[in-house]
Amino acid sequence: MAEEDSVALAYLDEIRRNFRGYKRLAEGALAQLKEAEFFYAPDEESLSMALLMKHINGNQRSRFTDFLTSDGEKPDRNRDQEFELEAGVTREQLMQRWEAGWNCVFDALVSLKSSDVTQTVYIRGQAHSVIQALQRALAHYAYHIGQIVYLAKHIRKAEWQSLSIPKGKSAEYNAVKPGDRKVKSPSAG
Repeated sequence: MAEEDSVALAYLDEIRRNFRGYKRLAEGALAQLKEAEFFYAPDEESLSMALLMKHINGNQRSRFTDFLTSDGEKPDRNRDQEFELEAGVTREQLMQRWEAGWNCVFDALVSLKSSDVTQTVYIRGQAHSVIQALQRALAHYAYHIGQIVYLAKHIRKAEWQSLSIPKGKSAEYNAVKPGDRKVKSPSAG
């Protein structure tokens, strides 16, 4: 195997691991919330979990459907509508959409070959290498997942179960052998 192929395959493996890790991180936060808390926003300018999830889903569907062959901003996407919640939508429906969006991501990623990483794809008519497009999506989702985690922690307050090393527990964490640690990095998987 050529060195370029092995680097490309290592990159694809790592990007898959990172996407899985961020999905798991968000789900760890979402699992701690009650139904009504999915719809809580701190103020009119802030987004609720429901809207963050809806936006991520819209972006995933648009960017990763026909990833290599069509523009990542699909003509039927209505981004502005992703920030409006339909009346009566439930947590279960949001979780189904969430899963469908991530399935778009993972289906696209699993289909990529080492030779695809230098191909050109388009987002809103702008050329990106596959690596650039994947890094752009990863950064975008990490940003919004950070919002999800922060908002969930704010909502749950003292009931919050840390998704990483709890405050004041670094020495305890570092004393445990890496293989025996319960907390994994977002990219571990």
